[in-house]
Amino acid sequence: MFRTGSILLLLLTVFAFSSKAQTSGQISGRVTDDEGQPLLSATVFIKGSYLGTTTDIDGNYVLIGIPSGEYELVAKFIGYEEQVKKVKLSGTTAKADFKLVPAPFQSAEFVVEGTRANENTPMAVQNVTQEEIENRNVGQDLPYILDMSTSVVTTSDAGAGIGYTGMRIRGSDASRINVTVNGVPINDAESQGTFWVNMPDFASSANSIQIQRGVGTSTNGAGAFGGSVNISTTDLNDQAYGEYDGAYGSFESWRHTVKFGSGLINNKFAFDGRLSSITSDGYIDRASSDLKSYYFSGAYYGKKSSLKFITFAGHERTYQAWNGVPSYLLDDNRTYNAYNYPDEVDDYQQTHYQLHYTPEIAPHFNFSGALHYTHGEGFYEQYKGDEYNEDLNYGSKEDLVDYGLDPVYIGGDTITQTNLIRRRWLDNDFYGVTYNFSYKKNKLNAILGGGYNIYEGDHFGEIIWAEYASNSSIYNKYYDNTATKNDFNIFIKVNYQLTRKLNLFGDLQYRYVSYNASGIDADRLPIDVNDEMNFVNPKAGLTYAINSKNRVYGSFSVANREPTRNDYIDANSGVEPKPETMYDYELGYSRTHRKYGFNANIYYMDYDNQLVLTGEVNDVGTAVRENIKDSYRAGVELEFGYEIIKNLDLKINATLSQNKINSWTEKVDNWDDYTDQQIIEHTNTDIAFSPNAIAGGVLSYRLENLLFNSVKKSDRLEVSYYHKMVGEQFIDNTQSSSRKLDAYHLDDVKLSYTVSNSFVKSVTGYILVRNIFSEEYESNAWVYRYYSSGEYSQLDGYYTQAGINFMAGLQVKF
Repeated sequence: MFRTGSILLLLLTVFAFSSKAQTSGQISGRVTDDEGQPLLSATVFIKGSYLGTTTDIDGNYVLIGIPSGEYELVAKFIGYEEQVKKVKLSGTTAKADFKLVPAPFQSAEFVVEGTRANENTPMAVQNVTQEEIENRNVGQDLPYILDMSTSVVTTSDAGAGIGYTGMRIRGSDASRINVTVNGVPINDAESQGTFWVNMPDFASSANSIQIQRGVGTSTNGAGAFGGSVNISTTDLNDQAYGEYDGAYGSFESWRHTVKFGSGLINNKFAFDGRLSSITSDGYIDRASSDLKSYYFSGAYYGKKSSLKFITFAGHERTYQAWNGVPSYLLDDNRTYNAYNYPDEVDDYQQTHYQLHYTPEIAPHFNFSGALHYTHGEGFYEQYKGDEYNEDLNYGSKEDLVDYGLDPVYIGGDTITQTNLIRRRWLDNDFYGVTYNFSYKKNKLNAILGGGYNIYEGDHFGEIIWAEYASNSSIYNKYYDNTATKNDFNIFIKVNYQLTRKLNLFGDLQYRYVSYNASGIDADRLPIDVNDEMNFVNPKAGLTYAINSKNRVYGSFSVANREPTRNDYIDANSGVEPKPETMYDYELGYSRTHRKYGFNANIYYMDYDNQLVLTGEVNDVGTAVRENIKDSYRAGVELEFGYEIIKNLDLKINATLSQNKINSWTEKVDNWDDYTDQQIIEHTNTDIAFSPNAIAGGVLSYRLENLLFNSVKKSDRLEVSYYHKMVGEQFIDNTQSSSRKLDAYHLDDVKLSYTVSNSFVKSVTGYILVRNIFSEEYESNAWVYRYYSSGEYSQLDGYYTQAGINFMAGLQVKF
């Protein structure tokens, strides 16, 4: 059933499409460099509108369907200073030429250009500006800031967006979403996921974010099987500044963020920094988070080169809420947490270092390169025994032999089990180099890029207390194993303007991956993994500009992806997981107008050997993923933005899809006969965690000079109404109604009021109220099926999310 928000957004959409726009005139012109040479694919748009276009081979552009009036026209091109011109259209035509001059410092856009798509890239892309990031940022993790993006679904272990959070794009989980910061890979090399809890408040340092859905363009790091998230932090702040952002909210949530920068010193140096502290008790019982982070950068800007050093780090200590709420408690105890031991925590710190160098090599030829190093170290602590967790039905003492310990003899008794506390550690290093050479001249825009990255990780476990210590000693490691991974890739991307309207795109990547692991795993079985893979990932497409308002594109891409650490470690003896392959077909159409913009994208993602959970377990009972031959995701994505009246804007998106496994075999543990499993054949079932419908929208209104309008003081009131709808999702691949997440609707409201005066740049008070209708919903879950006494049963855990909650704060900018 649609909520009020859904009906409102639907009515506004119908109104928007039914409205007739005037088409009385056009603005045209030419964009050149300071020597009069045409700039191909420069962006020209009307400020404050949805209407924009790119220049052709000769640098010409035309904007049509524009009513008479005065406009601010903006021209942009990478490596050149942005130029703004006021244009008055009083008849049917107006003309505005631009002559762009090179930026005095190497543009930060060169740093991320190699991993980002541009206007002529024939793929599904969404750009999130710094203003949009700041408007949504109240201290929650980055997935929640991107929650309104197309085809995105988010989840939170603690239920309120602080702590362990995650996101899916087109149903693909974190291990299939490639994440880079300034072109440097962020995904964990072994699990291939991104743990946003290790980067708390990172959105406060982001200048822009680009989301590519599907395979996307070639990038560094893990293979993109559902999407890419490319974050930039490298923009130059040429004026000194200071900023404080403090907030308080539900569940004793606190946020303190301090940002500062020197501005440009002596026209050569600039320094920026951020310190953040975020704490929360969480919606779930005891699911607390204590998050600290920082960001610092120092840069040198020469006449023909720039050098920038960046370091950022996060330290998180979160109480575990990993088990979720059993289904039988969902009606009576939605905040239930199975863990009671006071230090059942995850404690981890991750520190990143990046050094970016961008020289001017020659006209039309640019280079950006980066050295990077990341160190991560931490543990999660667990009580294992029968004193705590008494209501779970599975809490019991641990067998001494499972920890390599001898039996204990007391009097005439033989002790073979003990209560204990253990820590499981991860100590890893990740380092390497990335680079991009770009060439732009006439019809050709080409990028040669790549990187070489090395991962070294140490996994080990310690017993820090035991009721019966047996022959253990302090800091004794009951398991210890190491892993190394080498990841080399090289790619070339080409945009070629074949005609004035037709642009051809080609992208070819070669990637070499080797993974080696050895030692003793947590189940005390030996590990011996040695695998090498060679992947060739081609992409090709075209973009056709019907006119300045309408554009169509199509592309075909191939992506290959290596198995994760667990796929190797947990596989049955003699079984090697195969790499996954995906064939991605994308077809899109976009239309822009002064008052509205519309995008439609159709996709078909065809998987070969996708790794999924089937119920199969290995020799010690650990669930393993198996390759299945045929599965696919197919859907349509719609995006629409409309300026209803001045300062009242509507932005909505929707995804309708089918996500299917053609055939697979489920294996269910037989508790009556542990030597065998029940076998069930399935055909044409939904892929787990892949809703067939996702929609989001925001209606925002801005009123300026409400109380003040003078040289020394001004103000601005902003009200934003958010709505998110996520269709039902199955929590395994059986498509069973007893194992699913129900569809849900979320409605949020944010109110902010900003005053600017001669003493401070701005003071903003804000409040974000989430889930205003207090919808009871679950955003994630797990399930384990078994067969016993002639029937099927299951254990499960659902991640319940908070009802109505708020975050209110004050931001002061100097």
